Amino acid sequence: MHKVLRELKVDLGERSYPIIIGQGLLGSIDLTPWVAGQQVMIVTNDTVGPLYLEKVKRCFPGKVVDVVILPDGEQFKDWQTLNLIFDALLEKRHTRKTTIVALGGGVVGDMAGFAAASYQRGVPFIQVPTTLLSQVDSSVGGKTGVNHPLGKNMVGAFHQPQAVLIDTDTLKTLPPREVSAGLAEVIKYGLIQDEPFLAWLEGAIEKLLGLDADTLGEAIYRSCACKAEVVAQDEKEGGIRAILNLGHTFGHAIETFAGYGNWLHGEAVGTGMMMAADLSVREGLISSDDKARVTALIQRARLPEAAPEAMTDEDFMNLMSVDKKNVDGRLRLVLLKAIGDAFVTEAASSDNIRDTLKAFLPKAE
Repeated sequence: MHKVLRELKVDLGERSYPIIIGQGLLGSIDLTPWVAGQQVMIVTNDTVGPLYLEKVKRCFPGKVVDVVILPDGEQFKDWQTLNLIFDALLEKRHTRKTTIVALGGGVVGDMAGFAAASYQRGVPFIQVPTTLLSQVDSSVGGKTGVNHPLGKNMVGAFHQPQAVLIDTDTLKTLPPREVSAGLAEVIKYGLIQDEPFLAWLEGAIEKLLGLDADTLGEAIYRSCACKAEVVAQDEKEGGIRAILNLGHTFGHAIETFAGYGNWLHGEAVGTGMMMAADLSVREGLISSDDKARVTALIQRARLPEAAPEAMTDEDFMNLMSVDKKNVDGRLRLVLLKAIGDAFVTEAASSDNIRDTLKAFLPKAE
């Protein structure tokens, strides 16, 4: 028996698509209404595939289903691994009528989506995210891509999915560290534009860590609703969508320094959001009490509180300088005017930025 908990739509005109959230959906939901042709290529990895591949195949009755299995890990989000998808599509003679299905976390979703954006100049794809982070963030909004040794997600494309299918049962097999990483992105939505959601999270964080199904369903729905609202206003990040990057400029620098995969994306974003709150205080935007509230919730989500060992403020500045959000050489950061009110600025004081970086270096007091 499956149970659809919530459903919503990302409103992008002719590119609109549904997000279906529920329990026991894999293997019991028919996804063929979002498949135009006869061919389906499921992209997964060697961790998720053994758990859910056979169930997902059953979501495409009457279709010819092929599979490509990638190695698992952020360190494989690169050109070489991306080519495994293209190799499989060509070897199995997939046409431009094929549909690619991303079954896995954010790495699989980003790479499968980028392959879909590129193969024969663009084919449809469906997101079936299996981690909390991918369910609340990376599977929604159409950002796809791969990492470059000099910067995270520096090569990619905007390519919206046909549908997003979120089965909360997949979170039962998620390691606690991955749950915490996903909660960083959930907390982000409360910080950027939904203070009542943040207040709800403060009362629900232990249930979320304990994988309570109904609480998870509500958190995922509210997160996706927030992202869908922002994406509908600004599909390709020309304006307001940039607020979704709260903590990400700091976080991407941490990920790149540590080596892709050594820090989970959500772990780096969690630390990055604490840094953004700290800088917001230094810039005279929010109070120390606001910062303490942000820090306390991120700590309760069991996320790291300082940069990696051996990282310096110069490392941060060098890595942040190549962030793709920067404009004409100016560092663009997302800061907080208040809890639930984020904005993008290029005007943060360089001295304040340095002070924030130093405050979060290892062993900083």
